[in-house]
Amino acid sequence: MFALQPEMKVFSGSANRDLAEKICKYMGIPLGKATISSFPDGETYVMIEENVRGRDVFLIQPTCPPTNEHLMELLIMVDAARRASADRITAVIPFFGYARQDRKDKPRVPITAKLIANLLHAAGVNRVLTMDLHAQQVQGFFDIPVDHLYSLPVLIKYLRKKLKGKTVVVSPDIGGLKMASAYAGALGANLAIVAKERKSATHTEALYLIGEVKDCDVLLVDDLTETAGTLTSAAEILKKNGAKKIYAGVSHAVLVDVAIGRLQKSKIEELITTNSTPVRSVEGFKVTVLSVAELLGEGMKRIHNDESVSSLFKIENDK
Repeated sequence: MFALQPEMKVFSGSANRDLAEKICKYMGIPLGKATISSFPDGETYVMIEENVRGRDVFLIQPTCPPTNEHLMELLIMVDAARRASADRITAVIPFFGYARQDRKDKPRVPITAKLIANLLHAAGVNRVLTMDLHAQQVQGFFDIPVDHLYSLPVLIKYLRKKLKGKTVVVSPDIGGLKMASAYAGALGANLAIVAKERKSATHTEALYLIGEVKDCDVLLVDDLTETAGTLTSAAEILKKNGAKKIYAGVSHAVLVDVAIGRLQKSKIEELITTNSTPVRSVEGFKVTVLSVAELLGEGMKRIHNDESVSSLFKIENDK
């Protein structure tokens, strides 16, 4: 073991290099040099171009689409760093894919979130830093430390300026109630829930509203949107119940093609999200992207210095 703290080295995969550069700028260190390319048959090739022997290595790679490609890239980067004798390897995964597959809800289906945890551990990851997991119990799938950050302190600063009138925070499904409650507490707002039924992987239907939203501005909060089906169907039922302006606050906006049309036709005024993954623009619809580079960079610094990260969860009370 080192008597002194080993040097910190940060590398990025191809999933979100812009975020990695912003994190390094905040920390005041250069982004490490690495070559990431593909062979003609699609195999991923990685070469770390700096000495990492005995270093504290951080690998930044959200598993956004193409999910499997970016996941495999991360595993290969980890293996390259481990075989180059890195002292410790921390996988920084701002958006952790497969987190929704955290249980057997049907016969003969996998628990893929546990499989991904096993793969990362087997590849050589010593620690994971992630943000707004879809299911917090995924932390328990790892046999290594997991630091789980929340985007709430970043989003709440913007939302306090945006939401000045009477506001209700709405969870678009039962599973997001805890997150919605945290936002309601931070904003001093009331809380409501939309009950939904999932018809298929790309289609959900809002069934009924629990709570009162008439003549109120509404903030829909969720950890993830891909098809925007949950958000847009919830917005429809909220409008029918007398809501005024409807905003959506989402930690990870992984917008696929079907989401673009849905958002353009929706009752939602604005989607507020983070740069945990690259966010697609939506023509004719307002998307506000807030940076979590400072949040993740501070978390990485504290991990490197063996300091507590719990103070990053605190929310400033001033409005």
